[in-house]
Order: sequence, then structure tokens, then C-alpha cells
Amino acid sequence: MKKDVLDKILKTCRTPAFIFDEDELRSRVFLIRSILGDGIRLCYSIKANAFLIPALMDLVDYFEICSPGELNICRKLGVPPEKMLYSGVHKDLWDVNEAVSYGSALITAESVRQFELIGTAAGEQERCADVILRLTSGNQFGMSEEDIKELLDRKSENINIRGIHYFAGTGRSKLKKQMDELARLDGFMSGLKGCFFGEPVFFEYGPGLPFPYFSDEDRSDTLLPLKELAPVLKDVSEKYTLSIEMGRFLASSCGYYITSVSDIKNSNGVNWCIVDGGINHVNFLGQMLGMKVPVISHFSEGKKVDDGGGEPFSICGSLCTTNDVLVRSFLLKEPKIKDVLLFENIGAYSVTEAYGLFLSRPLPFVYMQKEGSLRVVRDLTQTWEINAGQG
Repeated sequence: MKKDVLDKILKTCRTPAFIFDEDELRSRVFLIRSILGDGIRLCYSIKANAFLIPALMDLVDYFEICSPGELNICRKLGVPPEKMLYSGVHKDLWDVNEAVSYGSALITAESVRQFELIGTAAGEQERCADVILRLTSGNQFGMSEEDIKELLDRKSENINIRGIHYFAGTGRSKLKKQMDELARLDGFMSGLKGCFFGEPVFFEYGPGLPFPYFSDEDRSDTLLPLKELAPVLKDVSEKYTLSIEMGRFLASSCGYYITSVSDIKNSNGVNWCIVDGGINHVNFLGQMLGMKVPVISHFSEGKKVDDGGGEPFSICGSLCTTNDVLVRSFLLKEPKIKDVLLFENIGAYSVTEAYGLFLSRPLPFVYMQKEGSLRVVRDLTQTWEINAGQG
């Protein structure tokens, strides 16, 4: 992030807050596009961070939606139906009806029951739904090869089976796994040629590429895993209409989180730095109770404190639980009340995945940054009324 933008954030943004940098986001998408080439489509999984949808509207081909709530977000933000891929392990007739009614470009069937629900909904609306069948990788998502073959043998005037959806997991750093599974999936789909509606077959694939969050990881080229996998993906795209699904890998680098020091103390020989945020806001994949150290900068009175030296502090949040440890040990030089700690690479999942209702602390501010301009897209949001219920 440019220094003038960072200075403005420190002067303007209240804490705790997420700041999402549209300039960084767009730059990363352009780089991803250049690596993949023109023949591969790009799908953004909005569960990673729905606040980025407006910035990505003209940059991605699809938005993957996994719940009725995410469908409503897309409606509110005006996502065109031709950009929507409605997925999710849990679907009922009501939300399938909503997806069909909205005109979602593709709907994933994760079970025989879901396939039948989609057929029922499309039939009631006198429409024909384009469906992709999700193949399981061995977890609770998707269905077996046998179930997929059985569904392909069925004839339905309300469903066009377009292809296959496959996603095995996230943060997978051993690319041989992706290469092996792509070869296996190619063999499976090749054996089914002629069974799908339209050619080439649509193949929605989530590679689950890793992103280096922590200070001891190599961050010299965070796009390297995609560069290494790209030749294989391009080979696959020559046989199928290939769409690559990304969330964490696409969004992580555009996010920042700022939190202020609210208390400093020493007890039993341990330095403690208490901040106004906590693990209800910050959630890095694999952080493990603060044992791993994210990329953090310390600012005092708006100026960056030089890295190196200082004393080890345990940085803890505002929650009354011993689990609320952001970093077990981090060197800080004479931290003061109201100093700001800035966490980098927090563009994916923290804003949506951390358990925000615990202890009825407020949800953080959310700011968007574009070309030096900051705007609030969510004010500090109280949660106590949700926890209080209606009585």
C-alpha cells in the first residue's frame, strides 16, 4: 500500500476496522488473468469476502454463491444472473426456487436429492435449469461417480446437465495433488462424453491454491503456485470450458485490519498487549492460537515504529477467553495506549468467518480504498441486540 494512502488510513479510519484495497484487488485479478490466459474463466467464491463483489463485477466471469443469504446479497448488489453459480451442500426447494427464478447461470447439484429439487423447481416455473454435478473428493461435498453416472442416464426436460464441479480443499501447497486429480478428472469426464448438454463440457474447478500469511513464509511471489499449475490448466481448457474458482488466493492480499492498543501490562514475567479487536475479527488459516506470526506493523502517533528490537509481547484481544490470542510473541518497541497495529493479507474470510457474536462485541468498521479515496461500507455494528433476542 502506498505511503500516502496508509497515512490517510491511520488518520481517518477508526478501530477496529477492515480496510480493503480495490487497487490491489484489481491488480491481482489482472495478474491472475494474464497467467491463466483468455481461454479460462474466473469464478470468485463470495464466502471469502462479499464486500468485494462490487469491485469484482466487471473482472470475473462468475460469483459462486453457497446460501440463500449470499443469493440475497447478490440481488441487492445487482449481480447479473448470468454471472451467478449457485452452489452449496444444503439446498431446499425454497432456495432452489429462488435461484431458478433469479435465472442463475448454473446451479450445482451436490446429491441426487438436490438434482430432483432443481428439476421440481424448474418444472414449476416452466423453465430449463443449467446444472453442473458436483463430484466428491471424499468429503461431505458432492456425490459419487456412480451417482453422477446414474443422473446422466436420466432424461429431464427441465434440466440441462452442463458438466462437473470439483473442489477438494483450500491452502494445498503440494501442487502434485492438483495435477494428479486433474488427470483423474479428465479421465472420468472423457469417459462420459456425449452425456452432457452442449459441447464442450463445463468444468468448474477449485484448485485451493495456498497463500503465505505468516512472516516466516516466502512472500516474494505469491502468484507462483498458479504460475506452476497454469500449463496443466491450459491443457485442460483445450478440452473443456474451464472455470477456475478462487476465494482465498484471489482476495487475501487486498485486506488490512487495524486495531488499537487498549491496555499494556506485565504479569508473571510476561508482557501483555490488549487490543480493541481480537480473534472475533482476525482469522488466518492455520494460525493455531497465535503461535504463527502474521505480517504486522506497529504505528505510534501515526508514524511507523521501526521493525526489530523491542520486547516480546503477547497480543491479545478484547474477549474474555484465554483463546483470544492474536500473536503469542511479537516484538514491540515501547507500545503505548492508542498505538495502532496493522495486520496485512486479511482480505479473505476474517470479515466473514470469525465468530463475531461472541461476548456481544461490535463488528468492525469496513472501509474500501480506491485511488486514495476511502469510504465506509459498514459502520461499527453492535451485536448485543441480536444476542438479546426479543424478550
